[in-house]
Amino acid sequence: MSEARIAVHVDKVDKIFTSRKAGEVHALSDVSLDVAAGEFVSLIGPSGCGKSTLMRLVADLDSITSGEITVFGKTPEQARKDQDYGIAFQQAGLLPWRSVRANIELPLEIHGWEARDKKERSDELLELIGLADFADHRPDQLSGGMKQRVAIARSLAERPRLLLMDEPFGALDEITREHMQNELVALCQETGAAVIFVTHSIPEAVFLSDRVVVMSPRPGRITEIIDVKLGDRNEDLREASTFYDGVTAVRTALHGEAPEGARGVENR
Repeated sequence: MSEARIAVHVDKVDKIFTSRKAGEVHALSDVSLDVAAGEFVSLIGPSGCGKSTLMRLVADLDSITSGEITVFGKTPEQARKDQDYGIAFQQAGLLPWRSVRANIELPLEIHGWEARDKKERSDELLELIGLADFADHRPDQLSGGMKQRVAIARSLAERPRLLLMDEPFGALDEITREHMQNELVALCQETGAAVIFVTHSIPEAVFLSDRVVVMSPRPGRITEIIDVKLGDRNEDLREASTFYDGVTAVRTALHGEAPEGARGVENR
């Protein structure tokens, strides 16, 4: 993969946390991964395997112990300063006293956008997430799925080339979760952003991803990378045999039983 096409480059990264109470905790060990521009990559593994830690290192929310991470060829710190990525977490984290529009415009406000430009951008995003009629509502007037759409719109406000998403649908009921997955597919197609997506759900990872990265228990290592080539993501795909093949491949890899050749799932 040429450097121009690499959104995130992770090279032999280790992360060790140190505290007086717990001593040293080896969270990540020798992790290497490239994510291409426009690619959707999910991280999956048992609780405590370092999925969220890896995402936080890419986001410059924590520092590596050893190794190297670059984001579009820059240090994570510089990529953060350049607003190259947006972040969405499991909790929407909306400010309750601000309207939907004002929540979406928050990062634009922080970085000094003019009022007219802020409104123009928030109008675009409200249309994109289908909430133009709710622009003046407060978060407590929204459903859980609507709140997550607002949080995702906020993460897209500055047109980032990379989205970092840490279980953004984990607190939603199954019907809303599947709807939000469909919405995310459409948003990614619209924006062309690369995505690193942390999840505990195997079906979710397979439905959304170009590749699924399977991680081991702590210290987290990458044990398998499953290529998922399923074509158009739509409701029919959830009932397709190739989708179930993908779920089986990831589940098998999580249990450490994947044969050497079983690293790809294609739409036949």
